Amino acid sequence: MPWGDNGKGKGPWGEGNPTPPSGSGGGNEPPDIDEIFKKGQERFNDFFKKSGGNNNKGNPLLIVFIALVVWLGSGLYVIEPEEQGVILRFGAYNRIADPGLNYHVPYPIETLYKVPVTTVNRVEVGVRSSSTGRRGGATRKVPAESLMLTGDENIVDVDFEVQWKIKNAVNFLFKVRDPSGTVKSVAESAMREVVGRTPIADALTEGRSAIESETKDIIQSMLDTYDSGIEVVRLQMREVQPPAAVIDSFRDVQTARADMERLRNQAETYRNDIIPRARGEAAKITQDAEAYKQQVVAKAQGEANRFVSVYEKYKNAKNVTKKRMYLETMEEILEGSDKILIDNNSQGSGVIPYLPLSELKK
Repeated sequence: MPWGDNGKGKGPWGEGNPTPPSGSGGGNEPPDIDEIFKKGQERFNDFFKKSGGNNNKGNPLLIVFIALVVWLGSGLYVIEPEEQGVILRFGAYNRIADPGLNYHVPYPIETLYKVPVTTVNRVEVGVRSSSTGRRGGATRKVPAESLMLTGDENIVDVDFEVQWKIKNAVNFLFKVRDPSGTVKSVAESAMREVVGRTPIADALTEGRSAIESETKDIIQSMLDTYDSGIEVVRLQMREVQPPAAVIDSFRDVQTARADMERLRNQAETYRNDIIPRARGEAAKITQDAEAYKQQVVAKAQGEANRFVSVYEKYKNAKNVTKKRMYLETMEEILEGSDKILIDNNSQGSGVIPYLPLSELKK
């Protein structure tokens, strides 16, 4: 071994001591790291001096050894907490490296790719910001991406943003050539599909949340089909409005539709008021007719029964019945008229033959 003079029984920290020396307090104290590296460096220098003498610079063995040490040392690497390391061996996937200090056989045997798996990336469709992801900066419209046809054959201008991150580092590296471009193309296609089934009124008002949710699901499904290793975190529609060239006419149409809805609501209110009232009047008339019918039928039945009763009595006592009927008829006829009695037989008897009953009653 190169650590000692003769390669026997010596370690990098001295003869007969294969482990790093402990501190002055005994074997239970932790080793002094600086002292260990210092002694190791001294041993390296002693070895190189003994091997090459005064011609160290031209010693091929020394050059090869230094190159080998540098090559082996290049395999040390650090993976940050937000990253994953993908190790390839001879160009083929071998393993995933977790965060922390790691080692791999240097290139060309193994190759390392660091993938930021927790970073949220953003893709804009229909608009370009001066600084992607920042609000309030200068923006540039891209009509070729934002103009879409709605379900009721209107044109709408849709600007939206897709936020995504890496969920499978291996698929992300090797299954998709241009991940950001793929997300953008898939997002634009999915949004056109959903908007093409949605009326413009819904797209401009309360239907936006449903469009966002449905489009996000379609994007994720298509990316999973591609084995892209990408997860869609969020889709947000920034601006939805008619094209600038027709926005004034569209507002006029929307105003007319609002007036139509207002007049329709007023008509519905009037109908809801008049129809129940008419139904109530019809029910009242029907009930009055039923009551009148029952009254007339009952009265007719009563008259018939009365006639039968009178007829029965008439058969038994015709004279009495005739006189009673005459008196009852006269009583009914004369009940409301003024009555005066004149007694022709009272002449010469000193009694006035005139009796005004109506005046006496007053």
